[in-house]
Amino acid sequence: MAKVTVHVTGQSQGMQSILTTGNHTITIDEPPKMGGKDTGADPLQTLLSALAGCENVIANLVAKEMEFDLQGIEFDIKGEIDPRGLMGNPDVRPYFEKVMIGASVKTTESQDRVNELQERTDKRCPVYTTLEAAGVELEVVWKKA
Repeated sequence: MAKVTVHVTGQSQGMQSILTTGNHTITIDEPPKMGGKDTGADPLQTLLSALAGCENVIANLVAKEMEFDLQGIEFDIKGEIDPRGLMGNPDVRPYFEKVMIGASVKTTESQDRVNELQERTDKRCPVYTTLEAAGVELEVVWKKA
């Protein structure tokens, strides 16, 4: 299989970025307290949203391979960051220290099969593995709904 290039273009005005990828437009902004106008999610919220979306896509691919009865997943994802890093303190890393991923899996399968689905998904999810490679502590709990 050939390599794939993911491409995003965009414009910015102040804190707001309006980005285009394929047929889709994404607006990223900051709340007023950070100098933005709150016209979209902030970059960190967008990253966690990408994690949820990526985990869902990969879980659906893996579920088909496993013949797993996946009826849906509800995610609850939180990230902890020390804002001193992004504000310029060189002694504090400017990215998430910890990300907590909760997933409620709608299925007729056992919890052991849910655990297997989660493990296989995490190993193949590009967003998850990028966070893992960056040394972000990942706390993952997938439970049968």
